[in-house]
Amino acid sequence: MTAEEHPELLQRWNATLLAARAGREGPDPAPYGRNLLSRWAEPQRRYHTVDHLRAVLDRIDELTDLGGEGGELELVRLAAWFHDAVYRPDRSENEERSAVLAEKALTEAGLTAHEVTEVARLVRLTTTHDPSPGDLNGETLCDADLAILATAPDTYRGYTEAVREEYAFVPDDAFRTGRAAILRHLLDLPRLFRTPYGAAAWEGRARENLERELKQLSETPDQD
Repeated sequence: MTAEEHPELLQRWNATLLAARAGREGPDPAPYGRNLLSRWAEPQRRYHTVDHLRAVLDRIDELTDLGGEGGELELVRLAAWFHDAVYRPDRSENEERSAVLAEKALTEAGLTAHEVTEVARLVRLTTTHDPSPGDLNGETLCDADLAILATAPDTYRGYTEAVREEYAFVPDDAFRTGRAAILRHLLDLPRLFRTPYGAAAWEGRARENLERELKQLSETPDQD
């Protein structure tokens, strides 16, 4: 896949970076966008693809348009572009490497030190999805990233199947154990979504999906 296959996304990237620069001079944003799109299209990805990037950007727009959520939205959108820009399912430092990539690229692209630092902080925050109270930027990005949990059952099932494909190198028993631990951790959280809109629109369905998946994982697999 090339950036030319997703011209609308490249246009969104260009508009976001230019808006973040707020009229300051800087290099053409398009090469940075093309590089990011090529990263999101790498062959090891099944869920963390261009479709996931687009979905997170759309949910940020939804939180803004329908929820009235605040924050430095252009920086949040830039963080969405970078948050899984480096992704290898067999490695644990993806968020850190993505944040370092953001620091390098956005400094070159003409953002201020404050803006670069904030985008990188937001990328690192997607490791835990646990923003501090009042962190509007972090709440918006994390809610948008987790919104897949609140999709319709068929869409959610496709998400879980894609995640399993990304971790095809993990044996079934180990994957089921690890995935179940993640689901229990999420279900134990007092709130999955931190913005008022996310909590109202997405919390209930997300918990239903998580509970259904956990139940399925706990069932004995069919024997051939």
